[in-house]
Amino acid sequence: MSSNTEESSSRQGAVQLMRAAAIQLDAVVGDVAVNVAKVEALVDDAVRKTGARFVAVPEFFTSQLPFDKRVHQAVLPPDNVAVEMLLRLARRHRCWIGGSMLIAEQGAILNRYHLIEPSGRVHLHDKDLPTMWENAFYGPGHDDGVFDTELGGVGAAVCWELIRSATARRLRGRVGVVISGTHWWTLPLNWGAITRAFASVGQYNRYLSENAPAELARRVGAPVVQASHCGRFSTDFMLLPGVDRGLPYLTEFVGCTQIVDASGHVLAQRQAQEGAGFVSADIDIGACAPAVPIEDRFWIPALPLAIRAYWHHQNVCGKAYYRSRGRQAGLASLERLNHER
Repeated sequence: MSSNTEESSSRQGAVQLMRAAAIQLDAVVGDVAVNVAKVEALVDDAVRKTGARFVAVPEFFTSQLPFDKRVHQAVLPPDNVAVEMLLRLARRHRCWIGGSMLIAEQGAILNRYHLIEPSGRVHLHDKDLPTMWENAFYGPGHDDGVFDTELGGVGAAVCWELIRSATARRLRGRVGVVISGTHWWTLPLNWGAITRAFASVGQYNRYLSENAPAELARRVGAPVVQASHCGRFSTDFMLLPGVDRGLPYLTEFVGCTQIVDASGHVLAQRQAQEGAGFVSADIDIGACAPAVPIEDRFWIPALPLAIRAYWHHQNVCGKAYYRSRGRQAGLASLERLNHER
C-alpha cells in the first residue's frame, strides 16, 4: 500500500472522459460484514448498469457513526475485509474505487480513505479534522490527500473537508478529479420546541450539504464525485466533556449523492430521502482554471453562529471521550476481533 505526502506529484495530462458512479448507502451501526455486502452489491449493480470506471462509496461505509458504543466494533486493522472488497471490485470491474473506514494503526484510530486503482495500487488519506461527535472515535490525520495515479492527480476530500478553504488550497492545481464521501446529519427531529426554533439553521445545514461538492469543484477546478449515507438514525447528544450520557437525538442524513463538473454544474444527484442506490454521469478528468477564488477564512461558506457553536461544543465533548475511553475501547474491540480469528 502507498500513502501520499506533500512531496507527491500529480501528473496532469490531457483531459479524459470517464463514466463515474457514486453510491448512496443505508448502513447499519457496527456490523462491518453486513455493510460490506451492501456496498459490494450496490457497486456491482451500478457498474453493470452504467459501465462506470470511477466509483465513490461513502465515508464510514463499514458502519454508521452515531455517538453509540457499537461503533467501536467497526474499528479495523489496515488489512481487512473492507479493503479486500474494494480490491476485489477494482479488479473485477477494472475501476478506480474509494471510500473510508475506521482504521487502527500504531495505537491510534483514524478515518482512513482508500482509493484503489485497477492495478491494485492503494492510496490513503486520513481525514485531518474529525467532525463533532466523530471525535469520540478517531483522531486527526496529517497527509495532503493528493494521489499520484494512472489518471493523474486525484484528490480526496471527506465530508466537512469539502467546506474548508484549506482543502481547496491543498487540491487546487494538483488534481484532475476529487473523490469524496460524506456522513452528514442534521439537527434533532425529536426536540420539539427547540427543533422548531432552530428550523432555519437546519434548513441552512441542508443547503450546505447539498452545495458543498459544487462549491469545492468551483474553487479547485476539477469535478467532484461524492457518495453519501441515507436514512434516519438515533444517537446521543453529548452534553459535557467527560459525561457519557447525553440527550436522545433522532436525526437523519441530509444532502445528496452527486456528481458535479469542474464548474460546479450538477451532472447527477440522488437526494437522501430517495434511499439507497447510485447515480452515474460522464466526467472530464483533468484540471482546469477554477471558477472562483478561495476565501481567506477557515470555512468556505459563512457558517451561522449556531452551527459553529454546535461544531465546537461537540468537538470538545468528543475529544474528551476519545482520550478517556474511546481510543482504548476501539483498540480493545479490534483486539477481540483478532483473538476470535
